[in-house]
This record gives sequence, C-alpha cells and structure tokens, in this order.
Amino acid sequence: MIDALKDKKIGVIMGGLSAEKEVSLTSGNAVLAALKGAGYDAVAILFDGPGLVDEIRKAAPDVIFVALHGRYGEDGSVQGLLEVMGLPYTGSGVTGSAIAMDKAVTKKLLRYHCIPTADFVCVKRGGFFMDDPALLAIGLPLVVKPSTLGSTIGMSFVYDYNDLPAAVALAFEHDREVVIEKYIAGRELTAGILGGDPLPLVEIVPAGGVYDYKAKYQSHDTKYVCPAVIDGATTKLIQGLAVDVFRALDGYGVGRVDFRLDDSGAPYVLEMNTIPGMTATSLLPKAAAATGMDFTALVERILKGALARNEG
Repeated sequence: MIDALKDKKIGVIMGGLSAEKEVSLTSGNAVLAALKGAGYDAVAILFDGPGLVDEIRKAAPDVIFVALHGRYGEDGSVQGLLEVMGLPYTGSGVTGSAIAMDKAVTKKLLRYHCIPTADFVCVKRGGFFMDDPALLAIGLPLVVKPSTLGSTIGMSFVYDYNDLPAAVALAFEHDREVVIEKYIAGRELTAGILGGDPLPLVEIVPAGGVYDYKAKYQSHDTKYVCPAVIDGATTKLIQGLAVDVFRALDGYGVGRVDFRLDDSGAPYVLEMNTIPGMTATSLLPKAAAATGMDFTALVERILKGALARNEG
C-alpha cells in the first residue's frame, strides 16, 4: 500500500448518464476490484441521476477515483461537484476536463499552440452548408464527430460528399456541435501521461482498419503493440507533443493523447482523454505495464496524484 492512501476510504464513482455508461461500469469495477484486492477500504458510488450527492455522502469517502466516461462525468460537471464538496479526486480539474471533452475547443487550442492537428471545421445546428468554402478546402476523406462524445459514438467516415449530410445528421443526434475534419491515413498511436510524464507509446491495429466502439470494447481481434515499433526520434517527438497537449489543455495527473501518424511520418493530434479507460483492453494500463507497473500500482499512482493536488 502507498502510505498516503492506507488510512483513506476510497470512493470509485462509476456509471453516469452518457452513452459510455457501460464502459464506465467496466472501468470502475476493475479499479474497485484492484483496490479491494490490495486491502484498501474502497466502495462503489453509482452515478445514475440526481441522487449522486446523497450516494457520495452515504459512502463518506476521503478521496474519489473518477471512473466516469463521457458527458456529465468527463466534462467537468462531476469535478465541479466534488470541488464544492471539498473532496479530492483523480484526473484533471474542472477547466481541463471541460476543454478536453469538447473536441471543437480542443482543436482550436491545438491550433493556437501550433500543435499539429488535422484541418477541420466546426458546425452548430442550422449552420451546416455543403458549399462552405472552408469545408470544401479540406477535401475528402472526412471524419465527422459529435464534439463532446467519446468512444467513437456517432462518428462516421465520409468518402463521398453525397454521404456527408447523413453523417452530420447522425452526429447531431448526439450533440449540438459537430466537428468535421480531414481523415489522416496512417497508423493509430496513443501516448499515456502519468504525473506529467509520457508513458511508452501504444500502437492500435484494429482488424477491420477502423478503431471504432466495437474494435475498442467488443472485438478480440484488435492488436496492441507496446512499446510501438517506431524509431526513437519519432517516439520522442510524439511523447513531447503529448506533454505539450496535456499542458495546453490544462490536464492534471493522468491522461491519454491520441495520434495519427501519416505515411510520411508526421504526427497529428486527434484528442486528449482526461479519464482514460481502465478496462481489460484499455490503453493506459497497457502502457503502464510496459514500464513494469501493474494495474494496482497504476491505480495507486493516480490516487496519489489526487491527494498531492489537494495538499497543494
């Protein structure tokens, strides 16, 4: 046990109100099992509606492990509640969570900080026009995403402009703003961040070529290579960019930055996750394992960061 945690009651918040609820439950239960297996006083706190405050009070935790994904959990909402309640919690604060959850804001900040990201346009309801010069300038193929949803829910790949209206309509079923960006062909990579430092890179190789919800959480055919087989200079470049993104978006403690590496070897930032998944197939635990850190030790490190921020 880590000394700072041994006398603490740990609450693991899981569930939530987003389309990523099931993923959250899987992450949360994995974290809870690891903590209990290591002898910690840990309790599940289920977030399923307005009764969350009562559930937290009933559990009476000293520190919170936030295992939520998606809206109302990863976007600063729960983080703000925990701030008001005076409870230390894992991951980024209110501002960093809200920024990273919003792909439109993230993309704009990446451009401001001169961090490479694919060309894009952001559209709100009623503001989508097929003849938008900025959109046409991007060219095909395109990726269409809801701005504040994760796990590739509501995302489409567009190879023909005739398919674009349907893709935008699908994304609008999940959000009030949509990001349309240039699809970058190449390799899918991710860089975990722990305590402000980068972890080994993971390459994702989905059997179907697309790392969608099924490939992430349901398929047994997706391959993960860690450390990714990439030359040292490119590895350091991507890890450095990941740290730059983490700082630019006001991340704290733990995060994961996703990249595409194009055929010329140029990296492009896709997004940052402030609450990386903690499931059996999740990427952050794989990266930590490559450094010799097992799942329980990773959970402990993340919790230790929450206490350190509270002390500061």
